[in-house]
Amino acid sequence: MRAVVQRVSEAAVRVDGATVGEIGTGLMVLLGVTHDDSPDKAKALAAKIWRLRILREEKSAEDIGAGILVVSQFTLYADTRKGRRPTWAAAAPSAIAKPLYECFCQELRILGAQVAEGIFGADMEILLTNDGPTTLILEA
Repeated sequence: MRAVVQRVSEAAVRVDGATVGEIGTGLMVLLGVTHDDSPDKAKALAAKIWRLRILREEKSAEDIGAGILVVSQFTLYADTRKGRRPTWAAAAPSAIAKPLYECFCQELRILGAQVAEGIFGADMEILLTNDGPTTLILEA
């Protein structure tokens, strides 16, 4: 499981011109799932992100109740080593990825996060203001 985490002052996701998820100050998480990921990995990564001290004054989302916007992102597992066209073989198929994406979001909610989401598998527009800029890549 791979996540790109950005500290944001605001973020939103739109599908077909309609806003389906948005947050103010908090974390934007692009989440990619690969074939050998598991619910345990999803839960561990959610806990790590919830407690990660990357917000202003070394606070975590847990410390200040910051929102977290989660968007599925299979392209995080692109392989671009050969040619000019990425391959997606390392990305898990929807039947595996969607339940793990949902597990990740549910674990964040269990931990106390206010979670906004994109729509799994949809063509989405992401709007955000990266604060810092601060961007991290995490793997589970």
